[in-house]
Amino acid sequence: MLRVLIFISVICINLSLRSQENVSQPNIVLLFADDISARELPIYGSTVWSPPKGGDTSDIQYRAQTPVLDRIANEGCYIKTAWASTVCGPSRAMMMTGRYAHLHKWWHNKDKGKAPNGKGNWNLYDSSPHTIAHVAKAGGYATFWAGKTQMKIDGFPFDEGCFTPGEGSYNTPIHTTDFRLETRKVDGKKVIFNADTNKPIHKKSYVQSGWYWKPHVQLMNHPSNSQRLEWWPNNDVSKEQFGLNTFGPDVELEFTFDFMKRKVKENKPFFVYHTSHLGHDAWDFLHPMTGNKWPGTPKINWDGKTYTRLEPNVTGDNGVYDTHNTVTESGIHHHINYLDYQVWQYLNKFKELGIENNTIFIFCTDNGTSGYGKSSPISQKGTHVPLIIYAPGMNLTKKGAQDVLANMSDMIPTIAELGGVKIPDSYEINGESLIPFLTTSKTKHREWIYGYHKETTIIRGDLVMKDGNNVWYDASAYPEDLISFPKIKDWSAVSEAHRKERDELQQIVPKFDLHATAHDAPKNGIGKEEPLTKI
Repeated sequence: MLRVLIFISVICINLSLRSQENVSQPNIVLLFADDISARELPIYGSTVWSPPKGGDTSDIQYRAQTPVLDRIANEGCYIKTAWASTVCGPSRAMMMTGRYAHLHKWWHNKDKGKAPNGKGNWNLYDSSPHTIAHVAKAGGYATFWAGKTQMKIDGFPFDEGCFTPGEGSYNTPIHTTDFRLETRKVDGKKVIFNADTNKPIHKKSYVQSGWYWKPHVQLMNHPSNSQRLEWWPNNDVSKEQFGLNTFGPDVELEFTFDFMKRKVKENKPFFVYHTSHLGHDAWDFLHPMTGNKWPGTPKINWDGKTYTRLEPNVTGDNGVYDTHNTVTESGIHHHINYLDYQVWQYLNKFKELGIENNTIFIFCTDNGTSGYGKSSPISQKGTHVPLIIYAPGMNLTKKGAQDVLANMSDMIPTIAELGGVKIPDSYEINGESLIPFLTTSKTKHREWIYGYHKETTIIRGDLVMKDGNNVWYDASAYPEDLISFPKIKDWSAVSEAHRKERDELQQIVPKFDLHATAHDAPKNGIGKEEPLTKI
């Protein structure tokens, strides 16, 4: 019965799209931004957001301005309660496998299950062979991965990629840029140095390659490459243009657009997995002594219809730079503004390529904002993220705000349904396809959503929520700051429906709460899985 329903749904989607253009299936762009809570986007209506140094503010000057995201959220739809995990690695694991940590074993950034041989961490593609890339490829999509990786990439069958920073840049200096924090031994002790200034850093940080200004860029399988992975710039023209005015998010978008253009010319549907760094804090190499949390972006301006971008003009060297007022001040709101500008660029490119009515655009993020929700198990601070779905060529039955529950694990089954891919019934997927909710009269997407933080579990339904500290909340109505739900201390004071839902959630948690008993990979691995099939 499930196979029949999926088949009918795919046929309906394709017929809807064919009414606009002669295509067999929609292109998909999934923009997965970094460390941005739902509260940071104005459409979510929070009265609190994050100031430049982190924390909380209601000062309007620090609220992001997102006219394009606002428009597509209302013309398409956005989910009021979408959850990821509480921190980057496990959340990306959820996105890329459609599974929770009880299966892939990425419990936290520094808490990952050992491989079956007991040596090293278990790779995602070994724990879960039907990854987002495998599913897209099985659906006939040409695939592209742009931006942040944060994991070994060898086992993911993406056709091409543009990584910022690329593989190996944390261990080996890259000749094109010295924007890098590295560990050196001084008097027998490890000290982190800024390679650009050749001095130890003045504040607590971690080893990192530059991914914003003067970034470490690596291309995978690009037509210009002489080998599978190649550092960029890789020709005379790009080497001449590369420098202090090169902004990593611009580079990855440029190569993404190049890929899209080539695939449209080949009449090949594409899937773009764009894991932007925007939103993530970083060492500010242009202002190394300030302690800035979020490096500035190129300045942009919205006139009510169009964005314009001020060309950066950065000069200097060795930690002493002048931006000549072409770069914004620090602040996550500027990162979100720049994401809005890039979404505008995406929409323009779709129109230019003639694919605006057969391309589905999804915007979401991996966890809560640094300095506020990131790595927090309290309430839904760490898990609550934005989720916007824009598909002008589909006859969506849902528009604007949708008061339903969704999870980042839902992306794989959604992509599978769009591509007409059958995931074997024997293969556990924890996500649920959004297509039935988006395209029919169905009023609810999921009964509950789940997150995890190290050894703790976080779960909620429509009425109640349990956070990682085992505190229960009445989640039946949203507070103004999106997190200050009333704590339930007396269960007799809430409705029978609240108590019933609590009991149901308590029955679900033990299936996933395996940190203590099944932390590592099974000693013999997972065995052979049934293959994906095209319907």
